[in-house]
Amino acid sequence: MIAAELRRAILTAAGQPDTDPLLRPGPQPGSYISSLPFHLAPQAATALAARLTREPWIADVSRTAPGYLTVTVTREALAGLAVRMARAGPACAVSDALAGRTVPGPARAQDPAAAADWPSARAALAGQLTARLAAAAGATVTFPAERPVLQPPAATSPLPAAIAYAGRDAVWFALARTPPGGVPPEAATVARHVLSNPAYAVQYAYAAAAAVLRRAASLGSGPAGFQPRLLMTPPELALLDALSWLPERVAMAARRGRPDEFAGYLERLAARTIDTMSTTGFTTMLNISSERLWLADAARTGLAAGLGLIGVGAPERI
Repeated sequence: MIAAELRRAILTAAGQPDTDPLLRPGPQPGSYISSLPFHLAPQAATALAARLTREPWIADVSRTAPGYLTVTVTREALAGLAVRMARAGPACAVSDALAGRTVPGPARAQDPAAAADWPSARAALAGQLTARLAAAAGATVTFPAERPVLQPPAATSPLPAAIAYAGRDAVWFALARTPPGGVPPEAATVARHVLSNPAYAVQYAYAAAAAVLRRAASLGSGPAGFQPRLLMTPPELALLDALSWLPERVAMAARRGRPDEFAGYLERLAARTIDTMSTTGFTTMLNISSERLWLADAARTGLAAGLGLIGVGAPERI
């Protein structure tokens, strides 16, 4: 969410609302690099930095190299993301990054599970997911006036057998993360319940965050008060930083027509979540702080929103 807000702040300060600020992660949690100054006159770039420093949630703005602007938000803003995301629910993945744009939906309403081969299934799913991600980023998605009736699976389609063996969610996530021209997923691989299998790891991360909240609730605890300074360990800051990109990663994947890039982001978010939920601060239930419960709830919320956009379930237990 912070990255999306920073995008708006940069474009407003630059007076270029329809431009891509070209954001990427900075050198530390809560820092973001924009190369927009490359496309601005020197005076305009200097004015942009000066305007951003007046934002109360921005701690530092620096010209780190010619054409690059590094913006660091306050620790309070980064930590406060835990409460904001948990309260936002599925809307935590929504933004206005593509507002005013019209994106064509898939030309054919082909069911990926009915495709004749893996590349066709990937292409069909990629078209559907790109439209879904674009809509979440504020774009208007248009579809053909007449859409054909979905056909039953082709006699040679590998999808039904793979889904029967590995499960729909595993196959769907594996397809979603396959780039154009990528190697088709193997059912035996995506069916494995190991963290090296991304299709499993993302659902496992959601379940791990849900388990923290479930165990705390069984002891009569739950998210209550919040002090930002109590979320400051390296794993917690890394997880907050990853969560801060959620709506912006939705928009980036939609803009590029690459839902596999969004699936890759969810994999990284899952890894951060698993690392954090495995620390003693989250496994010691009797002493867990309210701030950490907010963070667990934010991770659960963000992962659920991301999985929902891909069309994959978020199981409470796994």
